[in-house]
Amino acid sequence: MTDMAIRYRGVSKVYPDGTTAVDDLNLDVPAGSLTVFVGPSGCGKTTSLRMLNRMVEPTGGVVEVNGQDVSTIPAAQLRRSMGYVMQQSGLLPHKTVEDNIATVPRLNGVSKREARASARELLGSVGLDESLATRYPAQLSGGQQQRVGVARALAADPPILLMDEPFSAVDPVVRQDLQQELLDLQKRLHRTIVFVTHDIDEAVLLGNRVAVFARGGRLAQYATPEELLRAPADDFVADFIGRDRGFRSLSFDSASVALQPVTVLSSTTGERTVVGPGVENPAPWQGDGAAATSDWVLVVDERQHPLGWLPVRESGEAAGHEELRVGGTLWHSGDSLRTALDAALSSPSGQAVAVHEDGSVAGVVPGDAVMRAIEDQRSTREDRGRRP
Repeated sequence: MTDMAIRYRGVSKVYPDGTTAVDDLNLDVPAGSLTVFVGPSGCGKTTSLRMLNRMVEPTGGVVEVNGQDVSTIPAAQLRRSMGYVMQQSGLLPHKTVEDNIATVPRLNGVSKREARASARELLGSVGLDESLATRYPAQLSGGQQQRVGVARALAADPPILLMDEPFSAVDPVVRQDLQQELLDLQKRLHRTIVFVTHDIDEAVLLGNRVAVFARGGRLAQYATPEELLRAPADDFVADFIGRDRGFRSLSFDSASVALQPVTVLSSTTGERTVVGPGVENPAPWQGDGAAATSDWVLVVDERQHPLGWLPVRESGEAAGHEELRVGGTLWHSGDSLRTALDAALSSPSGQAVAVHEDGSVAGVVPGDAVMRAIEDQRSTREDRGRRP
């Protein structure tokens, strides 16, 4: 098998009324990668996707899958060889979950019993309980339906998975869960995935490479997410990414910042201790030192998980729990500078709360320390750019 699972060679699509949907597309998709097609409405990203399984036929050029021109493969055979996930899940309403998932294996000649058994196994891989197997689509939430749609696409063990805005119809919380589950799934399965979205944040989060399409079906830029954010090819790409692309680009910088101890207050015992690097965790609170003289104290539960911040009064006593201010996002050591900065900016105390893998407090990082780390990274990139 070639290293490139998919190739577009001078591909175009012009409709009878003269509308150009795709204009001279040349693009290679590496095997085992997750490639995202992104752009505004009407830019040809979905049309380009559908030419892969011949749901749309090109008017010019060649589309190749694993080195073979797709126009030489019968359409039905081609479609059964790929997984396909659409925006509204596309589940058959009169079939149960397990029979929806078993659709393509059954078309490929697998027995009903074997196909159903495999379908039940797939439910777990997409985060669903096997008890849902006998339910009908109308009995599922939107997020559950999309997970079933992904399971159905994987049922025939296809090497290529096509996903056409699969998460756009669910609420933001479910969408975030589905995005993470897709990344986890890809780590395990290493499929070649082509994913269509209009959301640049989703594209940057998911893609190994991102293809930005402009109106008129023009491929404006094809690059890694980091390249895209740091060096847009033209004004269209820069405008599409948005003014906060500098903030987004911090996602690709590891945060090398030193943790500091923090005073924590137990929500169950009311006892104050100090946790963090350089202290015996948890260490008795002495009422002095940098961690003890802060204007804030971090409230934790019995597992040392952070609950929020309380202001410290002039007397040195913490305010009552009715004044608890829920903390911001949490930061794990080794996470990106974007995560560290967001954790500091969203924290009432201006300090990013760092946690261990088990969720317990590891220490804090002051916002100014994060800003210094960002400046250090910027200076390092500039130095590299000056080298011959």
